[in-house]
Amino acid sequence: MSGRDIAIEWQGRPATAWLPDPLAHQPLEVEAATVRKVERAAAAVQRARDRLQADWEPLARLLLRAEGLASSAIEGLRAPVAAVAAAELGSPVDDEAAWVADNLAVVDLALAAAGTDSPLRIADLHAWHRRLMRHGPLDDSLIGRLRDRQGWIGGRGPHDAVYVPPPPEHVAALMDDLIVFANRTDLDAVTQAGVLHAQFETIHPYGDGNGRIGRLLIGWVLARRLDVAVPPPTSVLIARDIGGYLAGLHWFRSGEIGRWLGWFGDVVHASGAAAVEWAAEIGEVLTRWRDSLEDLRADAAARRALGVLAGHPVISVARAATLLDVTDTSARNALNTLAERGFLVPYVPPSSHPGRPRHLWVAEELIRLVRGWAR
Repeated sequence: MSGRDIAIEWQGRPATAWLPDPLAHQPLEVEAATVRKVERAAAAVQRARDRLQADWEPLARLLLRAEGLASSAIEGLRAPVAAVAAAELGSPVDDEAAWVADNLAVVDLALAAAGTDSPLRIADLHAWHRRLMRHGPLDDSLIGRLRDRQGWIGGRGPHDAVYVPPPPEHVAALMDDLIVFANRTDLDAVTQAGVLHAQFETIHPYGDGNGRIGRLLIGWVLARRLDVAVPPPTSVLIARDIGGYLAGLHWFRSGEIGRWLGWFGDVVHASGAAAVEWAAEIGEVLTRWRDSLEDLRADAAARRALGVLAGHPVISVARAATLLDVTDTSARNALNTLAERGFLVPYVPPSSHPGRPRHLWVAEELIRLVRGWAR
């Protein structure tokens, strides 16, 4: 499959846009070397699932946070990890932290959808887009709906753009075709995820947020088809090779699907291995912390609080009280104890918005781990 150039008009002058071929029923035959790469990638994802199963719950949020941060960074959205976590708690923060937190929220929506028996629908993508754009600058008329105008990537317009996606009158039919492809079960999961993502980026169906929604589809397919609660952080590995990623999308549009899938398979394989490595790092930190609290009662709130910090490295008294099922006073005492032991430090997120700042606690060692992964 590939596509063709079609003539468009932009500001009274002729230009060219790309119209991809539909893929819903494409057989997608690739060379044996590519097949081996995608098989190796799927095995790495399943190996990570099997090795992390026992400790997955407390680690999942940190891995997801790294994925969401990296996916946002690919689009040029960067914010301090702690500020993003504070935004998730509802604290007033700067715009970019709120936008990145929106991306983390949509990761949760996509994985929740992957865990059901329901097929993917265009309405799901629109819902993800609405949540993603909650704090974004996109015009309301373009949020949660397919674009109704010509888009382009790079340059000042279609005449000097790096890539010009299909005109708006073709987008709905292409997206209907894409949804059919997303729900196929006759392809291996890594091939399906790679092709689905590349075709989505080729269509570029929304006014903004296409990269982040497109990378959500990777996680949706891997979680659904490989039966993993949290897929490996592929965006982190993509962010480390943006040149390879952009070249791969060009290969896909040029009909070199095997070449794109070879690169994508290597990324998925590496992300599976990284998930295991990072989980081991978190485990070492938490074990060291637990050992240093042996002088406290086993049922002490401070000891139990350690179990929730991996998933909530920035935490408030109210959130701790809910998670530990204790009073606010007991939660505050527990957090103070952890602060005295050096596990937490007080934190007030930076914000240019009005509103009373919330006093939070941050587990700096865990935040440093996530920040290092997402680079």
